[in-house]
Amino acid sequence: MRARHRSVMKLGGISLTLALAASSAAAADASPEAARTQALLAYQHDLVSVLAPRADAMPLLGAALLARPLPRQPKYNDFHTLIERAAQAPDSTPAVQWARLVDCDTKAKTCPNAEALRALTDTAADNAAVWLIKLAADTADNKSDAARDDLHRAATAKLYDDYTGSALKALASTAGTLPAPAEAIDPNASAGPYGVQVVLVYGVAGLLPQPQPGMQAAARMCADGKDDPALKTDCLQLAKVLEWGSSPLARSLGLHLRETLADDPAEQAAARTERANLTWQVQNFARLSDRAPQDKALAQHLLALARNGGTEMSLVLAALRDAGIPADVPDAAAASATSAAPAVQ
Repeated sequence: MRARHRSVMKLGGISLTLALAASSAAAADASPEAARTQALLAYQHDLVSVLAPRADAMPLLGAALLARPLPRQPKYNDFHTLIERAAQAPDSTPAVQWARLVDCDTKAKTCPNAEALRALTDTAADNAAVWLIKLAADTADNKSDAARDDLHRAATAKLYDDYTGSALKALASTAGTLPAPAEAIDPNASAGPYGVQVVLVYGVAGLLPQPQPGMQAAARMCADGKDDPALKTDCLQLAKVLEWGSSPLARSLGLHLRETLADDPAEQAAARTERANLTWQVQNFARLSDRAPQDKALAQHLLALARNGGTEMSLVLAALRDAGIPADVPDAAAASATSAAPAVQ
């Protein structure tokens, strides 16, 4: 996917300064917005401190995600320590191991985290996202035979889940542990403390470094091997898995594969239409999420959807449905939406 589409395809478009704001810059700026940013950062720190003593996986996952963008966290409250504890908890899940994939050093070329990837291939072997993570790693290491096997494993998997829904649930379930400080609340917004929580939940989830499934590598492998019958069969099967995947990004690649590899022109046209619908869906969800910090009812609803779990895609569609926005692009806009359909990552 082109870089300009990434923020839209991941959790809408909530604009944030919180997690990556430089403390020195904020301190130098005496504006109310800078003061709210500082208060929000302090709130984030306090949430991590309150959640860190917990022993169960979900609160520890929430604490780890909240801690990751914070600078100078003490060792006992940093992302590495918290995600390791979440992974060792008796009720740990593959979502924890997925988050643990980025507990690594890109400069030392230890990404993705090898232990987390092994755990996922053992416990979540029916998830195509796991094999696309491995495909990316094997492609980078020039292991072409292993990458081809990874693609086959992804194509024959039961589902695609990048666990964004689980991350949102962990964040939304923990954001209310402490009341939002008055200093972090925008007095000009009707959402009040719910606005603070929705910015924290969706903002942290959108800003965090994410494990990168090999979408581009898979698309290139399928394009280069379209004359190989066995590979083409796997690619078309993978397309079906991805079209029902957890994220707009996965669905985008699935539709791209069907559009470029299907022999039936009607199938190709249907994929183009669905890509136009996908663009419509993520653009409208971005508008909703941008409004949420100023709209109390909308903020409460997006937080409730996140706490309910599910997938990123199911959350997007539920939010649109509940807002009375159709899932399909209006006919008059279909042509322009098709031309703007997001490319594969």
